[in-house]
Amino acid sequence: MTSEIRRTFYPLIRSTDPAKSMEWLEKAFGFEPIGVYKDDAGDIVHAEMRYDTGLFMFGKADTAKAAVYVAIDDPDAHHDRAKAAGAEIFRELTDQDYGSRDYAARDLDGNEWYFGTYRP
Repeated sequence: MTSEIRRTFYPLIRSTDPAKSMEWLEKAFGFEPIGVYKDDAGDIVHAEMRYDTGLFMFGKADTAKAAVYVAIDDPDAHHDRAKAAGAEIFRELTDQDYGSRDYAARDLDGNEWYFGTYRP
C-alpha cells in the first residue's frame, strides 16, 4: 500500500436510509455518488460520495450516527493493538465486497471507529 493511503480519515455516516441521505446530499449540495454496493435484497450496505476533493462514506444502520473510517496498512496488526489498548471490538475483521478488509471498535469513551484497507 502506498504511503498516501496510510493515515487517511473519511467521515462515515451510519444511516437508517442511506439512499435517502445520499439523494438529499446530491440535490442540496451537489455531492456526487461514486460507488454504491447493495445486498441481495437491493438495500445499500455501503456507498461513497465525493464533494470536491472530499469523500463521505455511508453504511446501513439501525440508528443514524456519525463515525470515522481510518485507512490503514495492516488491519490485522492494528486490530490486535486496538484490542490490547482496551478497545471494544464490535465488528471483527471482515473482507468486504467493496475491497476493504476492516473492523470496527469503540474507544474507551464509546466512540465508534472503523479501520481498514480502504482504497478510493
